[in-house]
Amino acid sequence: MHVKILDEAVVERAKARGLDALVYAPHFMRLPEIRERARRFSDEDLLVVPARELFTGDWRRRKHVLAVGLEDPVPDFLTLEGTMAELGRQDAAVLVPHPEFLSVSLDREAIREYTDVIDAVEIYNPKHWSWQNRRAKEIAREVDKPAFTSSYAHLRRTVGEAWTTFHDPVESEADVVDAVKRGASRTIQRREGLRHRLRCKLEFAHLGWENTWKKFDRVYLQGTEPTHPGHIAYGGAFDDVRLY
Repeated sequence: MHVKILDEAVVERAKARGLDALVYAPHFMRLPEIRERARRFSDEDLLVVPARELFTGDWRRRKHVLAVGLEDPVPDFLTLEGTMAELGRQDAAVLVPHPEFLSVSLDREAIREYTDVIDAVEIYNPKHWSWQNRRAKEIAREVDKPAFTSSYAHLRRTVGEAWTTFHDPVESEADVVDAVKRGASRTIQRREGLRHRLRCKLEFAHLGWENTWKKFDRVYLQGTEPTHPGHIAYGGAFDDVRLY
């Protein structure tokens, strides 16, 4: 848990790395499309689980929240309170990726505030520097939440660099949600060595492209994001908690 990209090469690499499942949560893609892509790339050797990494808040105060097991679509750019209320209503598995990372993450205070909704905190992320991973472990321990890790792969070669192994069988999306929500026994694992460190640095460097040209293209050239709460797909259902 989780990756941002999904294609034949990602599936091939995941299988080669011995993974049984991928949680697929791309940015700014609506849930129905994510579900369709996850279904298309799943087979008897690899389960692809659809999920959403939600952008809460506005562009200056973004807080990312990972939700697995959504039944109904949830847009980005809602208040954190509104997002958490909807995730609680849907009884989704709610995870905190990259806590206190740059300006896009939940901090200790927010995790404690929504402790009844949040199920796990990420303690290792390839985009982190080593001190940020140490801090993430401290946060998970302080807020008393189960841990998880992910490749957080925006680049294909990062797939399988870090993974969470559940000790009970996980064979479906429902199994993943159940394992996360009940705090099932797990092991946090990652690769070591120079190649791993290099791939981590490349993932971090990818932030530069994401936050320059890619953001310009999305915001100024493409118009309204598919996951904007004002998009016709949401029918105004979240107008009372949208920020713009």
